[in-house]
Amino acid sequence: MQNKLELIRQYAKEKLGGDRSGHDFYHVERVAKIASKLAEQEEVNEQLIIAAASYLHDVIDDKVVADVVAEAAELRVFLMELGLPDDEIKEIFYIIENLSYSKELEAGKAQLSLAGQIVQDADRIDALGAIGILRTAYYGGHTESPLYDPNISPKNFTTKQAYREKSTVINHFYEKLFKLPEMMNTEAGKEEAEKRKVFMEEFLKRFYEEWNI
Repeated sequence: MQNKLELIRQYAKEKLGGDRSGHDFYHVERVAKIASKLAEQEEVNEQLIIAAASYLHDVIDDKVVADVVAEAAELRVFLMELGLPDDEIKEIFYIIENLSYSKELEAGKAQLSLAGQIVQDADRIDALGAIGILRTAYYGGHTESPLYDPNISPKNFTTKQAYREKSTVINHFYEKLFKLPEMMNTEAGKEEAEKRKVFMEEFLKRFYEEWNI
């Protein structure tokens, strides 16, 4: 299994190594590490599924790749060549196609397996805390979004298309990030998310103090 995991890791590194949107290889590697810790705390033993979905979840994301259909086909061939059973490939694809926040806005919460719930929690945890602050600002620059405008209020998105429209970097904290702790699937995930949210709230308090100096 370790050889398969390393090949999956290398596949993700090749695909995401050049990303400049905050969804790079180091992001998915952090997600894999967070997911591994959550799985241990939740006593879930599906290491291959969890690691594979963690490393591969952004390889077919339309924020990251130009041709989702082509990338998905290539990924499926790669997993087949690794010798993964059809049911495991199906599970990995179901997780990575249904864990995103934008997908949940329109389709509601997917019926993920416990392994999938752990990967989803891990991905959302990496959007929070100090890393989350930097990734939010970095993605905002990538999409040429304003840093902050006191005249633009946070929105309540209900569709993926609306969610992808430009708001401001600071509004993103309220439009998505601060909602994530309550959306966690596992107790371990919720505990870590709440801790990181507190740090972000303190950051915003200081941000507003400096903005209004």
